[in-house]
Amino acid sequence: MTAGPREAAVNCSPAVAANAEGEEIEVLESTDVLPVAPEDYDPENSGFISTERFRDLLAAHGSELDPHKLEVLLALTNGNADGKICYQDFVNLMSNKRSNSFRRAILQGSRQLKGCSLRDEVGLGLSQRLVRHVAYETLPREVDRKWYFDSYTYCPPPLLILAITIAEVAVFMYYGFQLERLVLQVSSPSFLKSPLPYHPQLRAQAWRYLSYSFMHTGIEHLSLNMAMQLLVGVPLEMVHGALRIGLVYVCGVLAGSLAVSVTDMTAPVVGSSGGVYALVSAHLANVVMNWSGMKCQFKLFRMAMALVCMSVEFGRAVWLRFYPPAFPPCPNPSFVAHLGGVVVGLTLGVVVLQNYEQRLQEQSLFWIFFCVYTLFVLCAVFWNIFAYSLLDGFRLAAGLSVIVYFSSQLPHLRLSLTIAKFTSPCSFASSVLDARLKTISRLGDVC
Repeated sequence: MTAGPREAAVNCSPAVAANAEGEEIEVLESTDVLPVAPEDYDPENSGFISTERFRDLLAAHGSELDPHKLEVLLALTNGNADGKICYQDFVNLMSNKRSNSFRRAILQGSRQLKGCSLRDEVGLGLSQRLVRHVAYETLPREVDRKWYFDSYTYCPPPLLILAITIAEVAVFMYYGFQLERLVLQVSSPSFLKSPLPYHPQLRAQAWRYLSYSFMHTGIEHLSLNMAMQLLVGVPLEMVHGALRIGLVYVCGVLAGSLAVSVTDMTAPVVGSSGGVYALVSAHLANVVMNWSGMKCQFKLFRMAMALVCMSVEFGRAVWLRFYPPAFPPCPNPSFVAHLGGVVVGLTLGVVVLQNYEQRLQEQSLFWIFFCVYTLFVLCAVFWNIFAYSLLDGFRLAAGLSVIVYFSSQLPHLRLSLTIAKFTSPCSFASSVLDARLKTISRLGDVC
């Protein structure tokens, strides 16, 4: 009788056993066929199994498992505070959802996860304590925290958010010295004339829909955004990688400028608030959705502080928008970009943070939100191409109709003016009316 892959692996060398285990995972990935939960442990067919019975299974059959898998399963058991384990979670853990991670762990036969909880680890160096701290700050489940702690390396280092922050500071300092102003730079007439801010009159310059994030209205604007960006963005980048966090950040920045172009059509926009609010909103939503699993210290107080910072920054933006502008033909920067970032964070951002080390292309919610976001971008692009021209045409037609109407009413206005000169005690009102009448007459002659 031919031995199965696991039985053959037991009697072979470690390298052969690792290859056999990898082949077994490949088979599971290609067929998507996994054994069903035993009826003895799930008699009601609810899809859940108690942690006590699951520990009994591990005690009885743990010797047949790879040490890494056994330790991860123990972490899964310890990470469920409700006393039961979802069978689908077990399937996701053992099948293709983590196939790449399992393959790396199997091929590195000497590496093993140690301890049942990261808090039990002692004698850790500074970098290891930092990784553990980041794990508890961002990941809601012990199994994910242990996996991240064991597998994380500082190669590549989390440089994306740091590089963006340095670029923002450099741009701010450049314009600060050029304008000789560090507070409320937007009050300088030269501020919005640079090639970076988004302005509706320059919407054909496509780079402005992203480059506006490198400029800020003053040191107070830059400081708040930079603090939230570093405190939230860097840990998220360490856990989820630069590609995923960069995707959320850029989508938030682009959504912010497009939202302004659709809803606040006369206002410019500056600042990285779209990307920052996307990251912070996604992180806060992830914390709320996994409140019991998040083990970070003072999480309620820290969440309240984050909401206060977001509210202060948003309130500052609203106040500045309706403050008398420095040069009246052009209004102050819009605050709608903040709202665009929040929407991106609560949709795409949450999906990214909820699926640590899982393939986003296999998540239906990711594709739903991605398609909705793509549709919004396309609609906003068409709006910017056609709507502004149509609205300008409507305004011109309305202005011409008003001029034609008042031109037709000139005889009546002259009669009213003559009566006013003889009957009104206020000659000033008559002179004003006479001046307006002459202006309307000239406009009528032009038409």
